[in-house]
Amino acid sequence: MANDHLYALIMAGGGGTRLWPLSRRAHPKQTLRLFGERTMFQLAVDRLRPLLPMARIFVVTAAEQVAPLAAQVPDLPRENFIIEPMGRGTAPCIGLSALHLRRRDPEAVMAVLTADHFIRREATFREALLAAAQVAEEGYLVTLGIEPTYPATGYGYIERGALLEEVSDFPVYRVAQFREKPDAATAMAFLADGRYSWNSGMFIWKVSRILDEMRRLMPDLGATLAELSAALEGENYEARLSHLWPQVRKETIDYGVMERAQRVAVLPVEMGWSDVGSWAAVMALHEADEAGNVSLGEHLAVATERTMVFAEGKRLIATVGVRDLIIVDTPDALLVTTPEASQQVREVVRRLREHGREDVL
Repeated sequence: MANDHLYALIMAGGGGTRLWPLSRRAHPKQTLRLFGERTMFQLAVDRLRPLLPMARIFVVTAAEQVAPLAAQVPDLPRENFIIEPMGRGTAPCIGLSALHLRRRDPEAVMAVLTADHFIRREATFREALLAAAQVAEEGYLVTLGIEPTYPATGYGYIERGALLEEVSDFPVYRVAQFREKPDAATAMAFLADGRYSWNSGMFIWKVSRILDEMRRLMPDLGATLAELSAALEGENYEARLSHLWPQVRKETIDYGVMERAQRVAVLPVEMGWSDVGSWAAVMALHEADEAGNVSLGEHLAVATERTMVFAEGKRLIATVGVRDLIIVDTPDALLVTTPEASQQVREVVRRLREHGREDVL
């Protein structure tokens, strides 16, 4: 049975610029169908349904995203959408959401998740959340660490220290330190060492604990949250939020809290996780044919190897004599890249923004 005080917060903001041209400002990554008929946001909710009632699943997002996201999951209570006036990084976003959860349940344990991750082994994910919630009840800030399967340079890492306990067959370790995204040689060393996990960006803690740490480590944010907490009980919450939020300094939860917090634990887990951070990641999560090709749309492949075609419309894409390509076709923009270079798609978005091409952003 799920912990009666366990709540999920799905962070559903961000633009997903690395998945341009499919991901746009009006249609960010979490609203896209990249794996079958369900969107990333729908999948994020679906994997929580066996664990939590819909009343205990919350979403934090921008105001303009509430309607499309609510339409995708109509049984999610509308009052469970928390609106952030503008992006200020994960630390303020989580702090604001923690206020709302504390108001609902002062004893709440909060699982911070995101709407744009892919998890293949969903039952393992739910079991890990329950185990982490038990550790969080003991006063720890818990992060889910992903057991690395290759020397990734695109993720931060968590170095584990002493074993704290074992919960439901999951070992739980004290965090020794968080490490930045490494170069290739360092990533190889991390993998060989065996004490490092990928930093998934998924956290579980009591709302009282995370708010206490924010007051201690981010006093300016703590003061703003205290003012907003008082306003939540009155008539002027939205006005105060609109006034105060632009003044909040941008900060990630890792820099703002986790790297300096007390009693931080990591629960390593292998659950078929991907942050779907590039078109190469999308390609890797689909089954390829005998030539290594992935066809998402109508694709005629002649002498083509290790190539993905993602066709949003009905146009036929034919490839002849090519290999190691990613082709993404939308009605108003076409992307051609390689798996190795697909992380650099955000540079395309940056340049389009510089040139005022809002029509394709």
